[in-house]
Amino acid sequence: MWPGGDDAPFVLVHGLASNARLWDGVGDVLAGLGHRVAAVDLRGHGRSDKPDHGYDYPTVCDDVAAVVDALGMDRPVVVGQSWGGNVVLELAARHPHLARGAACVDGGTLDLQARFASWGECASALAPPRLEGTPFTDIERMLRAMHADWPESGIAGALACFEVRADGTVAPWLTRERHLAILRAMWDRRPGDVYGAVKIPVLLVPAADGDEEATSRKEREIAAAESALATVRTRWFRPAHHDVHAQHPVDVGTLLHDCVADGFFSAS
Repeated sequence: MWPGGDDAPFVLVHGLASNARLWDGVGDVLAGLGHRVAAVDLRGHGRSDKPDHGYDYPTVCDDVAAVVDALGMDRPVVVGQSWGGNVVLELAARHPHLARGAACVDGGTLDLQARFASWGECASALAPPRLEGTPFTDIERMLRAMHADWPESGIAGALACFEVRADGTVAPWLTRERHLAILRAMWDRRPGDVYGAVKIPVLLVPAADGDEEATSRKEREIAAAESALATVRTRWFRPAHHDVHAQHPVDVGTLLHDCVADGFFSAS
């Protein structure tokens, strides 16, 4: 939680198997620009409770709405990355008066049924790697090698996806079974079924990493969202990692602030 100032508040929602700490850099930028900011660990993730059930969209959206209410935030901008982008659009549809705007950072448009021929194929392709028991030092070395251009806030955030055990090995905070339950919810709920119910302004922030096939697919998904959402603005990051908020926190935080400053995310 960042106390910030009196400008529009923000609630930051992480992606699948991620955690609130990936937003540290963006939160610092927004707070420095006068915003009150909260980043949440969704159920099953990070330091939040880890029940066996409730990984469907209605329950997760109710969780986020409860956080907004408990913090007394007045119509915040809700920002989600990856699966979190899908969550904040669902939130806007299910709780239409909760937020003044939504931002989807390389997410919100993720349509698994369009990408895979069957649920079995989807689950096989996107099941998480088995990292439990890996030494923390190996995980840190791997992350620093993979993301040499990330600021330290991004590396620390990525490392916070893991519980570090007494023997120095790690386990993902999100278990494999709960990871698959969220994937199944994503498979069952296509984002195109949500767009028409979202009445608040939506900022789409897709990232292109240089993979031409993946970028082409993403461009089609973005175009479909742009044609169906009531009020939409798109800002591409090229080239950029899927976790663009961790890679470029200053640019992402400034973009979000600017959308408040220029009236796109207005309180009315």
